[in-house]
Amino acid sequence: MVDFQSNELVMEEHELKKYLQEYKNGQKSWDVKNHVGLVKSMMHFIGTTDSELRDKLIYSTFFHLTIDNQLEHDLLIDLLDYCLSDDMLFKGIGENGTDTVFTRAFTSIVIAVILYKDNEDDFLPRDAVYKTKDHLINYINSENDLRGFVPVKGWAHSIAHVADAFDELILNKKMEQKDYLDILGPLWEKILVSDSVYVHGEDERILIPILAMLEKGLDVGEIEQLLKGMPAELKRRKEQVEEENYWFLEANCKTFLKSFYVKISSREELISLRRNIELCLSEL
Repeated sequence: MVDFQSNELVMEEHELKKYLQEYKNGQKSWDVKNHVGLVKSMMHFIGTTDSELRDKLIYSTFFHLTIDNQLEHDLLIDLLDYCLSDDMLFKGIGENGTDTVFTRAFTSIVIAVILYKDNEDDFLPRDAVYKTKDHLINYINSENDLRGFVPVKGWAHSIAHVADAFDELILNKKMEQKDYLDILGPLWEKILVSDSVYVHGEDERILIPILAMLEKGLDVGEIEQLLKGMPAELKRRKEQVEEENYWFLEANCKTFLKSFYVKISSREELISLRRNIELCLSEL
């Protein structure tokens, strides 16, 4: 078992960046003998405010190593458990506008990659998949920092990244249809936000796992009920927030509904859902 909380074998940030740059450029091969130390170093600095290191080097390298079968299953199992910890997915949870969002957001997309690999190779124990589901739900319910692109520091995109993780979770064969409702509610709630307006495609990313649930048997009536209740829910919230925040809320809902409509526009089996979206938009 790999102790990811230990700093043993962890490189300095500048050393890691130099190594990953050279690896990406083909100047160095992957150090198989020290690959545990490299992965530990990558996770140690995954929340760095250096966007090149965080996004283009650490995440990109981890993605390709996982897809190319260069990280053994046992290592990914240990890594997933570490990702779900307070030090990673929940680091600084509840904060808004601080740098801890980068650790949370990029941890969730690492989780997405591990789940993607499990969907190919089926190596995660069932209880690990369900633990992941519970922690992702807790995380999305608790995430307050909804920033997409952050000037100078690059992408945070917490909601888009966790939506990606939910999509891979839904595609997992160990999940059952009855579990989808546990996920649908928290995803839907992150549409109904009034603190800011989504401007970096969050609506389309939230749609991906919702559409995946429909593909895998979620009763379309569950979504139609949410649509029917949306106008009344906005009216209720209008009494609770400042006027500007209400317009943020309405803008987020309308953008999501329009994206939803476009995504299902060619699917005849979802004509009733399209009609419900039309009706919902006309009432907002």
